Amino acid sequence: MTTWEGLLFGIGFVTQPEVLIYCFLGVVLGTFVGVLPGIGAMAAISLLLPITYYITPEAALIMLAGVYYGAQYGGAVASILLRLPGTPQSAVTTLDGYPMAQNGRAGVALFTAMASSFVGSMIGILVLVLLANWLSRAATAFGAADYAAMMILGLVAASTIGTARPAKGFAMVTLGLLLGCIGTDVNSGAQRFTFGQTELLDGINLVALAMGLFGVAEVIANVRNPDRQSVAARIGLRRLMPSRDDLRRMISPMLRGSALGSFFGALPGTGSTLSSFLSYSMERRIARRPERFGKGAVEGVAGPESANNSAAITAFAPTLTLGIPGDPIMALLLGALVIHGIQPGPMMLEARPEMFWGLVASFGIGNLLLLVLNLPLIGIWVAMLRIPFNYLYPAILVFLCLGVYSVRGLSFDIMAVAGIGLAGYLLAIAKFSPALLLLGFVLGPLIETNLRRAFLISRGDPMIFLERPIAAGFVIATVALLLLPVWKAWRRRAHS
Repeated sequence: MTTWEGLLFGIGFVTQPEVLIYCFLGVVLGTFVGVLPGIGAMAAISLLLPITYYITPEAALIMLAGVYYGAQYGGAVASILLRLPGTPQSAVTTLDGYPMAQNGRAGVALFTAMASSFVGSMIGILVLVLLANWLSRAATAFGAADYAAMMILGLVAASTIGTARPAKGFAMVTLGLLLGCIGTDVNSGAQRFTFGQTELLDGINLVALAMGLFGVAEVIANVRNPDRQSVAARIGLRRLMPSRDDLRRMISPMLRGSALGSFFGALPGTGSTLSSFLSYSMERRIARRPERFGKGAVEGVAGPESANNSAAITAFAPTLTLGIPGDPIMALLLGALVIHGIQPGPMMLEARPEMFWGLVASFGIGNLLLLVLNLPLIGIWVAMLRIPFNYLYPAILVFLCLGVYSVRGLSFDIMAVAGIGLAGYLLAIAKFSPALLLLGFVLGPLIETNLRRAFLISRGDPMIFLERPIAAGFVIATVALLLLPVWKAWRRRAHS
């Protein structure tokens, strides 16, 4: 079966009324759980898993996948309007989406997020259709050393480029790396920095950390500053639409983010969270005025949103064709397939073409449904900003606690998010960037895992990072970024 024959076959399958209904239910539920801070697709898919026993495997996978990429859309809403990341992937959207909302451009920020999500998803679908087999083979070319060098480059770039005080950036990244070390060592089983607390054996909850840094800290800041900016009583369609300058600025980040997400989504073990952070780091690195980021740059919304949505689509390539999940949600979907007696792998395209091509076709239809559903709702979401904050923040804290508690069912996480929120507020007062802390926390365990694998493969020889061309390129770029501030300081002294 050729690619186009398979795609036509998938469209015919997914347009059956029963399958179409499950696709619609999936994307609507995904948007809803994405908007609710902290709940996310993982909890929703876990709750829906028992229902899949009573429907066909194809319809079940299409519905669960709809929840997954639907949550990517909804996650941006709370991030932009309330600075509460609806999903871990949308945490980076708060950095510029929320300042846009504070500047009276909430409608533009939401439109940018929705349009970028749609463009990223469509490009991800195109890549998945045309390059599924090639992506699976290319993904296997990345070794542990390449992964580690790539992520270290991302951390160094994020903390040095576009920051007025690189020392503070390095401090936040280092703190994030240290927090990522908390928990049980996966190789030796040793407990690290748990201080006898059994709740820390699995480490700090990512949702609790993101909610504390961006949610509770923002609530404290707004309580201390009651003169919160509100939006106009009525917002017309013209104010929801981006200006020509906004459109010009967002097109290139959309395309770059989609390309980045499509590639990294297909790499086993990365997931869409990494893609969104790397996209933001890249956009700030190549911007002519990187100081605009963090103050409402439209590129800081367009790039990460397109990256995480394209990655969410192409993440199905290694999951279905190699049986290697890209993130915990993909692992859950992989478990759903195994429950139904389906073994993902290289033969899946031939053994179950209706499932593979039906799923691909459902991505296109589901994203069209999401666009149709979400764009008319932008005005309603923006209207949330008219609610006085002294009425809004108790509800925010309730949803925040529910979202954090739903992940692991531990009251410890609620206390942790309160402490993290206070620390996040103090860090913000001291002009430290909580985003870099979160970036170090997300990438730290991945870097450690891949560094260990690389040294096991090379028997402790660090030359593996120079012998592999991909890793060597990343190492050279990292060293150049570290030497750049030194070179700039030397030039300033030479000219003074």
